[in-house]
Amino acid sequence: MLARTDERSTVKPTLGQYLASIRTDRKMTLREVEEATSKQVSNAYLSQIENDKIQKPSPNILHALAELYAINFEKLMDMAGYLTSPTARADTERHGRIATFAEHNLTAEEEAEMMQFLQFMRSRKRPGDKT
Repeated sequence: MLARTDERSTVKPTLGQYLASIRTDRKMTLREVEEATSKQVSNAYLSQIENDKIQKPSPNILHALAELYAINFEKLMDMAGYLTSPTARADTERHGRIATFAEHNLTAEEEAEMMQFLQFMRSRKRPGDKT
């Protein structure tokens, strides 16, 4: 007797599906998100993201949503396709996440430190700051 394998596969949600599920878990409407982000993320734009019409929103939008929803910004950046895992990169390509510092050929550890510093700097910025 042959054993049957489970044919169900685990399907990763799209960025839009993930953001929609987080928003509904937080019991927020599209308009409430718009207001909570000081209109940085319009309800129409968020709707397009959640319906996968926009698959790679800007990092600024992702950061605003990550802060509002209290979720990991790096995960959103990864889901949007901005990040490349260190193992997926060629040995000579070490600057996938911090393109600005490409000429410095950062190590994986230096790159992680730069990402942490960037997150720290963004966390210090207050709504309404222009600098």
